[in-house]
Amino acid sequence: MSTLANQLVVAEREEVSRGIRLLLAQPLITERADPAGFDVVRRRKEPLAKWFDYTCGWSLVVEPRRGYARLAKIRSTADGSRPARRLRSGRAPFDRRRYVLLCVTAAELLAVPVTTIGLLADRVVQATAADPALPSLDTAGRAERMAFADVLKLLESYGVLTALDGATESFVESADAKVLYRVDATLLMRLPTAPIGASRLSVPSGEVPFRYEELLAGLVRERRYGGGTIADDLSESAAVSETQRNLWLRHSVLRRLFDDPVLYRDDLTDDELAYVASPTGRQILRRSVEQAGFVLEERVEGFLLADPDSLATDAKFPDDSSTAKVAALLLLEQIQDVPGGATPEQLVEIGAGLLRRFPRWAKAYQSVDGAERLADDAVSVLRDFGLANHVGDRTVLRPAAFRYRLTGTATKAQDRSGDTAEPAAGSLAAEEVAP
Repeated sequence: MSTLANQLVVAEREEVSRGIRLLLAQPLITERADPAGFDVVRRRKEPLAKWFDYTCGWSLVVEPRRGYARLAKIRSTADGSRPARRLRSGRAPFDRRRYVLLCVTAAELLAVPVTTIGLLADRVVQATAADPALPSLDTAGRAERMAFADVLKLLESYGVLTALDGATESFVESADAKVLYRVDATLLMRLPTAPIGASRLSVPSGEVPFRYEELLAGLVRERRYGGGTIADDLSESAAVSETQRNLWLRHSVLRRLFDDPVLYRDDLTDDELAYVASPTGRQILRRSVEQAGFVLEERVEGFLLADPDSLATDAKFPDDSSTAKVAALLLLEQIQDVPGGATPEQLVEIGAGLLRRFPRWAKAYQSVDGAERLADDAVSVLRDFGLANHVGDRTVLRPAAFRYRLTGTATKAQDRSGDTAEPAAGSLAAEEVAP
């Protein structure tokens, strides 16, 4: 093979690796938001689509003319750690009201290629008023207009809506705001990734709260695996062939490996553990990791993927970009010293101790229930990163938590009494403990 041919092969392999990690971090890539990333995915769409289908059972759709690439990621287990967020300061997660408005608004947008914010709001008002299970949108209230604007801003960030004239934020101040939108209905229909449409699971609204888990499982049921996507179903179903069973085992393990911060052996079923331990399973796992450009860290407790370029990393830890993440690292250090894990009361006391230690830090938590909220948010961070878990009423650290050790804490200032004021930006020094 010539030198030029070798260089082309290496270049393609590197671009495919880069495209995999970009899509893992951002399953929807638009040409407008990320032209360089979209160009990589567009040029390598065929090998990328084959990799995702073989490795994880996920489909990739690339629309060069419309300027978007959509990876339909389907999780084996429910995960609420990455909610839709309000694109304002604080980036608070969507609440139930905003999710309802998002669904209704999306349905109404399918009927119009161009609309104004006023006409769209009227359609949503009529749709919610016609459904007895939904509270009607009231554009006379500022809180309602703000919720509606949050939904529209999210759809704008996806590229579904494009503001041709005016700004969505103006609707918060006045229901008479003038904003003109262009709607990309094709992209809108690509947003849901559930294999089964919710309308096909229609049940009386009064039964939904009692059958929620059943309905949720129904949405992610995939026919390609025969009996279903739940391992228990597969092991008990005589209709599932050996080929379908092995396909499910491969996808169920690799989906979690490439989508979660850490994959613990304790979280795998016996069949999944046997697959990972088999020569075929180990070979596929290692080859897939190498093709994606990750570094595989395998321990007795489980597996962890490290991305040297941080392309696939949508959230980092340790990281002092938010109060909750700073508190999580400080909390982690103290939970390590608590035998059997920390009780809720101990966590609150640790949170109160941090607030006393840094009296001018975490101003949003300097209230009567601030210590409890700080502890809850910090524990949520640790759980999202696979570093802690609830066992009964205690918060127990998981093996990956012991990778980190706090080596120092700097502060912005020191008051006259000698008390430290607050942790400075970039002040938390943490190191990974050698294996």
